[in-house]
Amino acid sequence: MANSDNKAFKTSIGGSALIEGIMMKGPSVDAMALRLPDNSIDVSSWENDGRKKWYKKCPFIRGIFNFFDSLFSAFKCLMKSADAAGMEDEEQGRLEKWLVEKLGKKYEMAVQFISVVMGMLLAVGLFIILPTVLIGFLRPYVNSRLLLSFIEACVKIGVFILYVYIVSRMSYIKRVFMYHGAEHKTIFCYEAGLPLTVENVRKQSRFHPRCGTSFILIVVIVSVLVFSMVPWDSLSMRIVLKFLSLPVVVGIAYEVIKFAGGHDNLLSKILSYPGLLLQRLTTAEPDDSMIEVAIAAMKPCIPENEGEDAW
Repeated sequence: MANSDNKAFKTSIGGSALIEGIMMKGPSVDAMALRLPDNSIDVSSWENDGRKKWYKKCPFIRGIFNFFDSLFSAFKCLMKSADAAGMEDEEQGRLEKWLVEKLGKKYEMAVQFISVVMGMLLAVGLFIILPTVLIGFLRPYVNSRLLLSFIEACVKIGVFILYVYIVSRMSYIKRVFMYHGAEHKTIFCYEAGLPLTVENVRKQSRFHPRCGTSFILIVVIVSVLVFSMVPWDSLSMRIVLKFLSLPVVVGIAYEVIKFAGGHDNLLSKILSYPGLLLQRLTTAEPDDSMIEVAIAAMKPCIPENEGEDAW
């Protein structure tokens, strides 16, 4: 098993918190561990073809593909975790239950697709359209394109923090953030070369520099520079051009966080610091039962050959 010599390193294994569970992505195996209503832990794992994908070695391009791959994987596992927790059964009405019985997998796939599209539309509305429209009122008073983009980015960050704060008030989201903390602690424990026990994991930090929260913040910061080159002459055209340039922003942001996560110097610490602060909102200290789930999700993803999961 990798990293068995108690030597600290940085792993490429990462994951996401689910409803009463955690999903982890390894170099060749992905896994999901869920705490079921009967208090048992259900672990499922499956092979991925991550190492065979052509874009893995292509700077900037790999960030775009990795982003969407992680997004869809996390959403698919999130739906499964909600189902295992019994949330879908509680929320389903008669019509929905009838459609599930008649259409089966086709209905589930349609619901998942629509949910992803709606989620992306919400993100586009909150973080692309709304800030642009609001800052558009300042155009007669601010002549600097870069300054307008900077103010726009500040509005994006404000909207994001407000959104996270509102969502965090929901009881089950609070538990998701606790599982998020357990995920980070477990990865830190593994990177430190320590045995994956509840006691060892509990001592670790819940703030990790290679977190998706940090990535989102870096995306916003990078967008300031990229979107500053997009003209403000027409708000509608600016929104379209911003949407089309999103892959560029994502690609650059991925390389930034890859650098920050793979180095321990002043520059990497500066790049990581804002994201670590933001994780105070998106992570919480987990209890031991959550740490057990995180360890269960982590173990199948660790490769047999040491170094295969190096960041």
